[in-house]
Amino acid sequence: MYSKEEVSKQKQAFWTAFGRYMKPVLSADGEIISWSNYKTGIPGIFFKLDADNRQAAVTILITQSNPQLHTTFYELFRTQQKMLEAALGEHDWEWEQDITADNGSTVSRISRQIDGVSVLRTEDWPVLISFFKERMIALDEYWSTAKYAFEALL
Repeated sequence: MYSKEEVSKQKQAFWTAFGRYMKPVLSADGEIISWSNYKTGIPGIFFKLDADNRQAAVTILITQSNPQLHTTFYELFRTQQKMLEAALGEHDWEWEQDITADNGSTVSRISRQIDGVSVLRTEDWPVLISFFKERMIALDEYWSTAKYAFEALL
């Protein structure tokens, strides 16, 4: 069993290692970006990476507080689903609309996770890094063209 401090240090070490690994990788637009803290440029839309002691996930998270805009964002992702899946090379992402987050707010998620991996086991890090790298690069490629449709809604 790990103490809270040990868990925190191990997670920090992983994200630092991931950041160093991804640093030389430029965005689809040829820019230097922070892959673990990806900025979509659209308020209320985030690309999130999460890893704990049981699983890892890549999530497109919609947190837009304006209900009409929130729904419109989700529907636009649905409209672009084929384009998103083509960029990802995967069709098994989970789509969840209007769910209640831990803080009580309404969010929508499009996510893909892997089970049986732990950020606390350094031997799992190559699997985690590969999982995150492939999907973030693909999401960035998708977003480099898709973002303009979302910007038009603001």
